[in-house]
Amino acid sequence: MKNNLKVALVTAYPPSKTTLNEYGYHLAKHLAVKSEVSELCILTETTEDSYQSDNSKISFHPCWSFNNLWNVFNILKRIKKLKPNAVIINLQFLLFGDKKLPAAIGLLLPLFLKIYGFKSVVLLHNIMEEVDLEKAGITSNKLSKWIYEQIGQILTRFILVADIVGVTIDQYVDILTKKYKKNNIVLLPHGAFEIPPKPNFEKTYDKQRIMTFGKFGTYKKVEVLIDAFIKLQEKGIKDLELVIAGTDNPNAKGYLDGVANQYKEVSGLKFTGYVAEEDVPTLFTNSSVVVFPYTSTTGSSGVLHQTGSYGKAAVLPNLGDLGKLVKEEGYAGEFFEPNDPDSLTETIENLLTNHQHRQRVAIQNYEAASSLALSDISDWYLIHISNLTNSK
Repeated sequence: MKNNLKVALVTAYPPSKTTLNEYGYHLAKHLAVKSEVSELCILTETTEDSYQSDNSKISFHPCWSFNNLWNVFNILKRIKKLKPNAVIINLQFLLFGDKKLPAAIGLLLPLFLKIYGFKSVVLLHNIMEEVDLEKAGITSNKLSKWIYEQIGQILTRFILVADIVGVTIDQYVDILTKKYKKNNIVLLPHGAFEIPPKPNFEKTYDKQRIMTFGKFGTYKKVEVLIDAFIKLQEKGIKDLELVIAGTDNPNAKGYLDGVANQYKEVSGLKFTGYVAEEDVPTLFTNSSVVVFPYTSTTGSSGVLHQTGSYGKAAVLPNLGDLGKLVKEEGYAGEFFEPNDPDSLTETIENLLTNHQHRQRVAIQNYEAASSLALSDISDWYLIHISNLTNSK
């Protein structure tokens, strides 16, 4: 593998709250410790807060902002100045904005990198072919759906101009290869961010803490979970607490405030708001089970990988992508029918009241996460980059 690689990483990064910021943080962390990488230039958003890292290889270059029409040109200008060996783009369709034009223009970045001769590796977290536009909060109109699908296919072709396009689920490789007739599509699994020391699976807590974590309001809805929580309280399960951790999805601003007001009389219900990176371990460690109140999915789940890393049992909707991920990577969980509070109540109860079963699920998730860590996946990126740079 080639040494002394200067790599540029285009990504959202904490303290930015833009989607994929957490993945960007952990990918950068693992890339920067690799001996093959001499310098890691992070091209991220301009924010009022400063970016920091304790690794001297990392430098920050804030040069784009959410919903800015000129993002591609500003990023390209900075890359031309930095002259990296390769560019990694941590990408999903709404990375650069939730407005149509800036979001679409941002996805032209791989094309411009190709034009100017820069090698690029894109990690594409979701694909249009597997996104339910209505449940994802984008549109429910049939004509609009068709238009979005056509535009999505055009933009996908621009993304596939990159030298390597990685996707997180094996079936995505098949879908894109078959549809777009490209041979540069590879599997780059999401990977578990960190693998903490093996948890004490026998440990008990003063609270039966049910937790959910994410950006809510579109296809991640918490009302069904709160209704299930109320039913569990009515069943007499003691010492219950429900923690809803995270923020609104950018497409559903004000959602969580509205839910908090609607359920303000419910005891044991807590909204944390934004969870800083340093507080994530405590959030997971103090939870009994982690619930995924999704009505749809848009790719691999970082929260599921974190659930495994911290050795927790998962309560999952019976949906396509999560089912594929569980099967492919060896995770486990109890499944419920989406939007069905009775089904969710029963599923959570099965885990809360059966310690041995919950323990088995938690152990399997920890072992699955440990077997596919992002520290290992980062080597996959470097192998691809080394092959690209050696092929000049």
